[in-house]
Amino acid sequence: MDARDYASFYWGKMDAWFEEEEEVFSGPKDPYTRVDCLQSSRHVRVEVNGVTVAETRRPVLLLETGLPHRYYIPSADVRMDALRPSDRVVGSPYKGEAQYRHVDAGGETFENIAWTYRYPSAEAAKIAGCVCFPQGKADVYVDGALEPKPVSRWD
Repeated sequence: MDARDYASFYWGKMDAWFEEEEEVFSGPKDPYTRVDCLQSSRHVRVEVNGVTVAETRRPVLLLETGLPHRYYIPSADVRMDALRPSDRVVGSPYKGEAQYRHVDAGGETFENIAWTYRYPSAEAAKIAGCVCFPQGKADVYVDGALEPKPVSRWD
């Protein structure tokens, strides 16, 4: 294959990337992807190792093209004493920078199974101050029913 007519770039080697006048921090955006954050009144309860670590009737549902939906729980409805900061940080051009958390439950530590967006992007502003426990890594019950583990290349 002749590569003379192709170009590539390495994200970590660039000084900055802009889409119009807005700097993008973790990768270029796909114009066919969208993020919707919806306030809900569903009853969401999260268990880790048989211990309830979060329960709310005011979750924010985050729907992102091509990814499983996620339930974000206001931190006031989370047992924050069960969460510890992790060094893991992952960026998303659609949501911002996720700070991961370890969960201590039932005498065990479960690493990197929750995350928060302290300063989310404008599209995802409703999830600021909320905690996400992804289905499959934690047991997430919605209106009494266990959510199945999503089939996703990202989980």
